[in-house]
Formats: sequence, structure tokens, C-alpha cells
Amino acid sequence: MPTTRATADRSAARTLLRLWPYVRPVRARLLTAASVAVVASCTGLVIPLVLKWLVDGPVADRDPAGVWLGALYLLLLGIVEAVLFGIRRWLVARPLSHVEAEMRAGLYRHLQRLPVAFHDRWASGQLLSRGTTDLMLVRMFLAFPLTFLLVNGVTILVGLVIMLMQDWALGLVILGPALPVMWTCVVFERRYAEVARRAQDQVGDLTTLVEESVLGIRIVKGFGRHRSQARAFRALAGRLRGTELRKARLLAVIWGVIVTLPEVAIGAALVLGTVRVADGDLSAGTLVAFLSTALALRWPVDSIGFLLAMSQEAATATERYFEVMDEAPEEPRTGDAPAGTATAPADAPAAAGLRFENVRFRYPDAPPGSAPLLARVDLHVRPGESMALVGATGSGKTTLTALVPRLHEVTSGRITLDGVDIRAMSREELRTRVAVAFEEPTLFSASVGENVLMGAPDGAGKPELDRALGIAQADFAHALPQGTDTRVGEQGLSLSGGQRQRLALARAVVGRPEFLVLDDPLSALDVHTEAAVEAALRRVLADTTALIVAHRPSTVLLADRVALLSGGRIAAVGTHQELLRHNAEYAHLMSGAQEDSR
Repeated sequence: MPTTRATADRSAARTLLRLWPYVRPVRARLLTAASVAVVASCTGLVIPLVLKWLVDGPVADRDPAGVWLGALYLLLLGIVEAVLFGIRRWLVARPLSHVEAEMRAGLYRHLQRLPVAFHDRWASGQLLSRGTTDLMLVRMFLAFPLTFLLVNGVTILVGLVIMLMQDWALGLVILGPALPVMWTCVVFERRYAEVARRAQDQVGDLTTLVEESVLGIRIVKGFGRHRSQARAFRALAGRLRGTELRKARLLAVIWGVIVTLPEVAIGAALVLGTVRVADGDLSAGTLVAFLSTALALRWPVDSIGFLLAMSQEAATATERYFEVMDEAPEEPRTGDAPAGTATAPADAPAAAGLRFENVRFRYPDAPPGSAPLLARVDLHVRPGESMALVGATGSGKTTLTALVPRLHEVTSGRITLDGVDIRAMSREELRTRVAVAFEEPTLFSASVGENVLMGAPDGAGKPELDRALGIAQADFAHALPQGTDTRVGEQGLSLSGGQRQRLALARAVVGRPEFLVLDDPLSALDVHTEAAVEAALRRVLADTTALIVAHRPSTVLLADRVALLSGGRIAAVGTHQELLRHNAEYAHLMSGAQEDSR
């Protein structure tokens, strides 16, 4: 999984511009909302001008009617400003919820299309934090800082123009802190970006730990590791707390500078203006209007600090989001066999069935120069034949079976189904022809029926479900509280290991696949259930071409022939009895398996 990346050379503006394709459909409402907010903010700057008229006019002339009129103007301006800000909020709420939902849906779709190698590298908690916390930060940026960096910038410019028009000398006093504030913002932005990235990565690490602890709660409790897990959690939470406190310190520094310097300038302007009013060089109304304008600009200026902080967090969140979105998906919609790859006609008898031709495979993240896990694998499973795949632990049996549905891509060589290179098919077509059942069965938080029918074409129903449950000897599902509508819970942990494995087997056979890949499908079954499942599987295997990873003689006996995988290649092929007689390695593996099964 990628670690915290240096952000010193990252432009927040360039990063945030990548959100434009998502924002473009709602740009009209967002621009309207920003325009309304600018008008509302500038309306507030009219209030000091009314105060100037009020002080220099009705107050100086002791005109009560004029004072009441001025108060009415102020009330109306306040109401208009409040209504306009309310309209802005209404304008952005719905479209920004839509943007967040579209980004989250896009991330989920993309995750489904990324190769297994990507998911092997990335911690699930990091992906979860990108789809939740990071997208929330992006939505908050679009709703508030994006608008108010523009609104407050325009407000400050308009306010400065008004103050300079009132009195240029006092205006220059107010402008005095501008350069120090700008320099502080530049320094703050660079430092805060680094800390914000670190904090969001640490949130992902913490999410991963919590998720793993919850999913592995049986292991944690069974081995009494709750204290060590709690210590690990406290350590990660402590690091995150330290990072958040550093963010708070940085924000406190910039806020202190941004608040203090303008306040000092306003104080100096007050003293200078009072002296000039006393000398008759400035009207009292002008001083009131000037100071009121300066005070009205306090919020736009004071907010710069946390608006920049929110923008940096959003830029970091956007960067983390696109780290995933920029990963290359498995394939385009059509097949992607390399140019020049020959594909035999579907009726070519020598190539029919499932064939591995000089297949080599090395994991993408393997050390450079390391030997491939699979080298020169040549194997032919004839049409309608069941082939058992046997080998020592770590020999690459599971990896070899994962190449058939293209969960991993071959490094070189090719795999064909009925003479057609699997890379010439789209994955969608390939996986309708090939069904898999893994040694570690994964069930989803859904009903038994929904889990099993994931392996069937759309439109499959109860007849197909009942048939598959019968083949897998999973009729226990009918006795569950709601029958096959019973939800099995997260990871199916409400069921036993054998029950989960039988449901996974039912999912593999429910679609009547042409090719079946089974990774030790009977490992979690008791002797009696295993015998019943084997009897049913024999009927299924008679109508399909199957590759079965086997560790026990009982599973091997399901197959017509056996292939021995050793040293990254197929060392021998024959019947169970032939290999027992003529291959010492196979005989040794089977003798150990027989002892383990006793």
C-alpha cells in the first residue's frame, strides 16, 4: 500500500481542478450560489455607508425621523443579506450531495474492475477511508471554502476600495499588514499540506486495524490478544492525535497572525482617525463608516486561515481519491489478447478443453530477478475431463487455478478454452464460462439464496438454487430460520466452516458452467458429508471440464487424471494409481495426506 507521499511539490489548485468533471454537471447552480453569496456579502458593506449618512445627517441634525429611516434601512439590509445567504445554502445542498454520491459510486465501480494484485497491495481500511472521510472533505470544500475563498476575496477588495475612497491615508494604514499576512499564508499552506496528508493516511491505517480486529474477533478472543490489539489501537490513535494537534498548532499560528495584525491596523486607524476628527480634517460619519467597513472585513480576513486549511485537506483527499482512480483497470470492455496471438478455431480437436501452453507467472511486486512462481507449465485438460492438481504447499496450485478466470494475468505463454486464448475474450464472457470455488469461501452479508445465485446468470431462480444446494449437500439452508432467505451475516461467520464451503460449492455449480475450477472444495467437510458431496460432484463433473486442486486422496479420486505440480512446472500426469506406482514425489505427498486425514 502506498505510504505518505511528499506534498511539497504538489499544487493544491492543480489537484482540486481534477474535480471539474464531477462538478461540471452542477456548475450552473454552484456559480449561481457563488454570485448570490458575493451579492450578500457586498450588501453587508453597504451598511457602513448608511451609518455614515446617518451620523453626518440625521444624528448631526438631530432629526428623529431620519434616524428611524436609517434604522429601517439597516434592518432591511440585514434581512436581505440573511435571505441571500439562505438561498446560497439551498442552492448548493442538493447538487453537492449528488457530486459526492457520483464520486463514491465511481470509486466503487472502479474498485470492482481493478485487478486482484491491486487489492493484494492495498489495505481495505485505506480504501474505506477514501470512500468515506476523504469524499466528505471534498464535499465540505465544494460547499464552503470553494465559494467563500471567492466571496471573501471579492469582499475584501470591494471593502478596501470603499475604505480608500473614504480616506486614503487610513486605507494605507489598514493595508499595512497585507504582505506579512500573505507570506504567512504561503508558508502555512506548504506545511499544512504535509501534515494533512499524514493525518488522512493515519485515519486509513486506524480504519484498517479496526476492520481487521472486528473481522478477526474470534482469533483475538481465542488467543486472548485483546490487550495487544488495544495497545496497537492506542498507538495508532496516539500518532493520529499527535498529527491532529500539529495541525491545530499550525492553524493557531496562522490564525494568530491573521487576527492580530489586522486588529493592530484597525487600532492604529482608530487613533489616527480620532485625532483627525478632533482637528476637523475628517467627519465623524466618515470615521464611523471607515471603521465599520474595517470591522465588516474582519470575518473575511480571519476566515482565510481555516479556509486554506480546509482547502488543503480537500486537496489531499482529492489526491488520495485519484491515487485509486488512476490505477489501471483489468481490461477494456473487449478482449485484449496481445497482437499476433493465434487463436485456434473452436472445433480444433487437439486444442479443445482447457490447455496451458508454456505458462510462466511472476507476481508483479516480486523482487527483480527472482525466479517465477510458475515456469513452463504445459497441461491439457480434455473436454469433459476432470483433472486433479496436486503439489506441495507453496508450489503454486492456487495461483495456477487463479490464472484461468484471469484473477491474475500470465507473465508469458497462454491459456486457451476450446482453442481460444482467454485474453481474446472479455472477462465478462470468460467468467460466464468458467466458475470457481475457492478453498477459503467468502460469503456476503446477504441471504443464502443471494449468495448462491451470484454464480448464476440473471434470471435464475428457486429451481436452480435448489438444484445447486442439493449437489453441494447444502440442504441445511432450508432448515435455517427464514430458509434460503436467511441472511448469513458478515463473511458468513454465523455458519460453520463446512456450511460456508458447501454454499461456495453450490455457487460454483449453480450456473452449469462449461469449465469448473475448484480449489480443495472439500477440505472443511466431515467424512460423511464429504462422501455425499463427492457422489453429487461426480454427476456434475461428468458434464463439465474441471481442474481441481486436491490435497487428499478422496478428492483426487474424483478426477479422471492427476497432474503433479513441482518446481514451477507439471512434473507428471497420469491416473492416481499410475502416479502412485511410478512417481516417488506423488506417492510421498499422498502418504502424508492419508496420514493427515486420519
